[in-house]
Amino acid sequence: MQEGLIIQGGKRLKGEITPAGNKNEALAILAACLLTEEAVRLKNVPDIGDVRDMIVIMKDIGVEVEKSGDHEYLIKALSIKKMELNPELCRRIRGSFLFAAPILLRCGRVKLPKPGGDRIGRRRVDTHLLALEALGTRISVGDDYDLEIRTGFHGADIFLDEASVMATENTIMAAAFAKGKTTIANAASEPHVQGLCKFLNFLGAKISGIGSNILTIEGVKILNGGEFQISQDHIEAGSFIGLAAATHSELLIKNAPVEHMRAILLVFEKLGIKLEINKNDVFVPARKNIKIVTDIGGAIHKIDDAPWPGFPADLVSIALVSATQAEGTVLIFEKMFESRLYFVDELISMGAKIVLCDPHRAVIVGPSNLHGCEIISPDIRAGMALLIAALCARGKSTIHNIRQIDRGYERIDQRLCSLGADIVRVG
Repeated sequence: MQEGLIIQGGKRLKGEITPAGNKNEALAILAACLLTEEAVRLKNVPDIGDVRDMIVIMKDIGVEVEKSGDHEYLIKALSIKKMELNPELCRRIRGSFLFAAPILLRCGRVKLPKPGGDRIGRRRVDTHLLALEALGTRISVGDDYDLEIRTGFHGADIFLDEASVMATENTIMAAAFAKGKTTIANAASEPHVQGLCKFLNFLGAKISGIGSNILTIEGVKILNGGEFQISQDHIEAGSFIGLAAATHSELLIKNAPVEHMRAILLVFEKLGIKLEINKNDVFVPARKNIKIVTDIGGAIHKIDDAPWPGFPADLVSIALVSATQAEGTVLIFEKMFESRLYFVDELISMGAKIVLCDPHRAVIVGPSNLHGCEIISPDIRAGMALLIAALCARGKSTIHNIRQIDRGYERIDQRLCSLGADIVRVG
């Protein structure tokens, strides 16, 4: 029997909660630990399904990974024993593709199965392959991706055909050891990409332009070890803002990465959510009514996602659920993934007033009185959005396939129960 969550909704939450370490930063940095033979100690690593799966893959190819403390790991990649990744393991996590550049650099060849992860639409890997090819990789594509490099990476002037986060990260890791200078234009610049660059520079890489969409990398011959702390997760912090607003609860989000949340805070304020910022703490006061702010002239407001520094695609689902509990009408425009919005069928079954115009656009009219329902979590972020919906609904809800939520949110049931939620894990 698969695990599920049983939620008794309609309860106000109250208290303090701290975001865990950044999921996507942790995955990229774990892969990057293969770039050095020296020991690396990582702190503030989130205890989530995706991280655990990443570590299983690392151990399977011969990397020593030791849990040395709470949210802390000691990693030693003295040798890589396998150039072919286990398909069963890779099927569980899209982050498995981040091993492309590190294993190529260490072994000269890597065979990658098609990666797993969220099913939110087509998620191409062309950008990864084209960038690695520009740096000197021979690529063969069949049932798997077979990559080989014979004389080492060489610097290149690369324009990514899309600002893909993981493709940028693979390119950065390869370019860190390429002979000469590499320029990456149209690079992703999300906080987790910045975190990877800072980590590599800490180990001895030479990366400039961090935080922009043009990165310049001078290749080095060796990276050192050291101790590095993963930053807090801005997506989880944004999820907690949406949770507080939808359930009309009072929450203090401690140690949030506020410097990376400007677009997030702006969007939630447009949804009528009042926020108080004190350094790195975000306070969401309890309010009985929230009202969506219309555009100038009374036009219907639109929320759309965009590459950094725009509103993150991973928070579209959370913003959408928050909108169901606000007075007014808003258009959600999900530009990046054509299947992400299909989870709204579950919300409609709970009583939400939503018109799904097409795979990318939904009109939400609120507030809606949601009722408990039996629902299925399709992916990490939709799963968290449905959990928020269940918490503000009347009656009992059961969420199935919660492995998806556990992949990205650490002990979410326990942490929310400490705030007053009524959630029971079963199965």
